[in-house]
Amino acid sequence: MTLKPARLLVFLLATAAVPAMAQNLAVVNGKPVPSSRADAMIKQMAAQGQQDSPQLRAMVKEELVNREILMQEADKLGLSSSPEVKNQMEMARQSIVIRALVADYVKKNPVSEADMKAEYDKFKAQAGDKEYHARHILVEKEEDAKAIIAKLKAGAKFEDLAKQSKDTGSAANGGDLDWAPPSAFVKPFSDAMTSLQKGQITETPVQTQFGYHVIKLEDSRAAKVPSFEEVKPQIAESLQQQKLQAYQQELKKKAKIQ
Repeated sequence: MTLKPARLLVFLLATAAVPAMAQNLAVVNGKPVPSSRADAMIKQMAAQGQQDSPQLRAMVKEELVNREILMQEADKLGLSSSPEVKNQMEMARQSIVIRALVADYVKKNPVSEADMKAEYDKFKAQAGDKEYHARHILVEKEEDAKAIIAKLKAGAKFEDLAKQSKDTGSAANGGDLDWAPPSAFVKPFSDAMTSLQKGQITETPVQTQFGYHVIKLEDSRAAKVPSFEEVKPQIAESLQQQKLQAYQQELKKKAKIQ
C-alpha cells in the first residue's frame, strides 16, 4: 500500500506522538503531567509500606492531576512568583538536594564492620564488668550534707531524707538512681560509689560540680552488656552520624564565608 504525501505526514505525526504520550500520565489544559512523577510518588509510598497496585496508581494519578490543576490556578494568580513562596520553594529545594547529598555520601562511605567492632569494644571497656544500684541525696551546701549523714547514722531513713534532694528526678523515688555502670556518673561520684560496700553510706559528703552528695550503695552485680549483634544497628547509626558531621565540618573549613 502506498500512502499519499498528505496522509503519510498525518501517519508520521500520529506515530511520533505515541512515545511522547506514553511518557505522560495525563495532559491538563495542554500541559503534560509526566509519568516519572507518578513513578517517584509510588516509589516513595512503597518505601513507607504501601503495596503497588492498580488502585494505588489510580489514586496517585488523581492526586497528581489535582495538584496540576491547583498549580496552574496558583500560577495564573501569580502566587508562585511571590517572594514568600519563592523563599519556601528554595528551602524545600535545598532540603531535597541535601538529602540526596547525604544519601550519596553514605553510599560511598559506609561504616565498616571493623569500625563497628572497635566502637563496641570501646563501649564494653567503658561499661566495665560491674554495675551499681545506688541512691543519693544532693544538696547545695557541705554542712547540709553533713547534717544528713548525721541523721542517717542516728537511724533516719534514706528514702525520707531524699525528698529534700536537689535532684528532683530521683528525690521522689527515695534518691534511687537505678542500675548503672560507673561511667554513667562523674568521676568523684563514681569513685565514692564503687568504694562502698553493699548497704553502706558515704561517711563524708562527695563534692561534684552539681553540689554535695550523700551516697548509699544498695547493691552491685556483674554488668549485663548487650551483645555486638544487639547494638550493631545503633553503633552503625552513631558512627555514620559522626562521619557526616566530620564531612560537614570539612566542607565548612574549605568554604569562604564572609
